[in-house]
Amino acid sequence: MNLTPPVLKFLLLPKEHGSWSLAFEPVGLALLVAPSGAGVALAAGVATGFFTRRPLKLACTLPAADPRRATAGGLAVAGALLASAALLLCAILGGWRELWPLLLAAPFGAAFLWFDLRNEMREAEAELAGSIAFALTPAAFAIFAGWPPAPALALAGLALARSVPTVLVVRTYLRLGKGQPAGVVASLIGGSLALLLVAALGWAQLVPPAAVALSLVFWLRGCWLVTSFRPVWTARRVGLLEAVLGALQVGLLAVVYAGFPV
Repeated sequence: MNLTPPVLKFLLLPKEHGSWSLAFEPVGLALLVAPSGAGVALAAGVATGFFTRRPLKLACTLPAADPRRATAGGLAVAGALLASAALLLCAILGGWRELWPLLLAAPFGAAFLWFDLRNEMREAEAELAGSIAFALTPAAFAIFAGWPPAPALALAGLALARSVPTVLVVRTYLRLGKGQPAGVVASLIGGSLALLLVAALGWAQLVPPAAVALSLVFWLRGCWLVTSFRPVWTARRVGLLEAVLGALQVGLLAVVYAGFPV
């Protein structure tokens, strides 16, 4: 099969634009605040796994007569091998025992894959499982960088407090815009719990005070988008807002963590 750019785009790139931020924000944050050689290898493995997901889905769901199915299967196998090699390199550089935080992410990653292969990616459970799996990975990066377990898990807590409420808020906003039933209460509760989590981590001096301020900003953003004060925006514009806010959060946390003792 001729792998032209449009074909490769179809076979490799996820259609859900928000998945890019939810997957790579935690990785980018972890690499900036807790860099290590093993972390670079882990980042490569996470990225490879991200791009392997779509060809794996297509290999399992496309009709047998579709010539793209075999190509997708080959790409999925190649991606799985590359991700495994990256994980092996990560273990060699950092030690197998330091991979324990990934055990926390594994069940959520498995749930995400199960939903995905059943063509239920639009379900809230699938999006939440995927965001949680990626959000937990910063703990592994931090452990490889020599952090104690408590601040390492707190770093993952920051990623969780960003990712999970974002999924709830964006889903609710888009459903409200379409006149569909929306989980406004769940979004507000999720955002409030995230703020309380980060505040508790800040009180315990496990995250910088600026992280609490950023969490408050995200809480206010969530309240704005799911109440009667919400703007009338396209999905693309909301996605752009989230991408900008996510990039600002990663950049600001990278700066404040530089002078924060862990």
